[in-house]
Amino acid sequence: MRCKASLEHIWSGSLPRLMGLPRRPSEAAHQIRIAARAPPFLSRAKWIRQTAYYGLRRPSRFPSPERCRVARIGSARTAHSLLSTSSFCHSGPGLTMARLDYIQYQYYEASLDDAGELVWIRLSDKPPIARLPQLYWENHSGWDEANAWSLERAEAVDDETVKRTMKHMCVYANFLESTNTDWRHFPVRRDQQVLRRFRKHLIDQRDEGTLASSTASNCMSTVIQFYRFADLHNLIGNSAPMWKDRLAVIPYHDTAGFKRTAVRLSSDLSIPNRNSIGLTLEDGLLPLHADHMNRLVAHTAKHETEELHLMLSTGFFTGGRVGTVTTLTVTSLLTAREDPHTPGIFLLPVGPGTGIATKGSVKGDMMVPKAVLDDLKRYSLSTKRLLREAKAGPKHKNLLFLTRTGRPYSVATVDRLIQEMRRRAVNSGMRFMVNFKFHQSRATFGTWLLDVLLSSGASPAEAIGIVRDAMLHKNESTTYRYIKFRKATRAKQNAAIAFNEAFTGFRNRDWDSEDA
Repeated sequence: MRCKASLEHIWSGSLPRLMGLPRRPSEAAHQIRIAARAPPFLSRAKWIRQTAYYGLRRPSRFPSPERCRVARIGSARTAHSLLSTSSFCHSGPGLTMARLDYIQYQYYEASLDDAGELVWIRLSDKPPIARLPQLYWENHSGWDEANAWSLERAEAVDDETVKRTMKHMCVYANFLESTNTDWRHFPVRRDQQVLRRFRKHLIDQRDEGTLASSTASNCMSTVIQFYRFADLHNLIGNSAPMWKDRLAVIPYHDTAGFKRTAVRLSSDLSIPNRNSIGLTLEDGLLPLHADHMNRLVAHTAKHETEELHLMLSTGFFTGGRVGTVTTLTVTSLLTAREDPHTPGIFLLPVGPGTGIATKGSVKGDMMVPKAVLDDLKRYSLSTKRLLREAKAGPKHKNLLFLTRTGRPYSVATVDRLIQEMRRRAVNSGMRFMVNFKFHQSRATFGTWLLDVLLSSGASPAEAIGIVRDAMLHKNESTTYRYIKFRKATRAKQNAAIAFNEAFTGFRNRDWDSEDA
């Protein structure tokens, strides 16, 4: 007899039931049994500590047998060595509930030998997953069904996609914790069903302005995808309909110019992403005014960390995305070559083959002014950065920007630093920073470069080509939005001047005269 299950479900207590093992008679005997089952990669003492902390006991929150089904889904899979990095998802002021942890996931097979002893066999044909996102409730027990879905997603899509998916699931877990609701709660009354209540919760946040429309739409879509997975594997056990599926027909034109239609599955729970009215640039953002940009750069130079100041300066004067800026390497600074046609501008190769990430794996050259390049080179040789390099692993030593612990900056880390900086800047009187995002530095660079080109006599077609190459746009239509934005901005400025002149004359008119 052989039976397989994942370590996650050994922690949750489903493996003893799955194998027909007897109930634990006492806590002391239970700890002895835990130590006896310790896998070969952990000491018995550490195994007891980890299982006690991360919820070996079966939580009373979900007392149904669905965990056994999850164990069968995760057969021949074992995760261990929890990393120290974790993120807490907040659902309100002072409320820390669900936790998103990243674990080192190694494939093991747990089975019973002929003597009935538990043996662990490492699967060498499957490479480990370095940072697998896993959700834990407030009582430290894992959400097994969501974690099994995370593993399935990790085997099919890239790491960043899995991370974004589980962050949305963490928001949903917080909602469940704050409302004390089971994720399988689907009564006959539709307005009391958990998914419809969560949908209303997201829409209320969107209408209040605390949640972007795109975030609300993506979060609801992610949760629906999870429920499709759970329903497929019969993990919900619910007879009431959770939603109504519908087919959405999307028209498009193929590469030959013929009109085609694509059909995708949607539901009545989806939240449409309402585009904001008005002309915006990439990701719906607007550039900063030149005076505001100068004030912000001066503020970061004086009051923020040197790393954040250099990242923002690089974004403002090169148009680099945050994922590109955080992956700059010391070697790339040394190999940057001066543009023969534009003195003072250096071309820094980015994209596949350079170790510097770009959106869509676009390969090209990033335009870096000499002053910015000199600042980056000076920082790369500073004592502060060299001390961080000494703490970094061999894989990350060449990165220009490293945290105090020698780790690379992630996009989420930079977003958090921007959020904290934004709060301090607003408190110091910089009201234009209320909704500032790092990506606005890229929009600011694009509009500034376009203004310089058109003011120097370049044609719109030439300007579009240069801006597209400088900003590494995959599609020219994205660059063309800068032209439309500039024309609309100039038209609004002229209209505002004309309106002010007319209003001034209207206000100063002598209404008592005969010509009034």
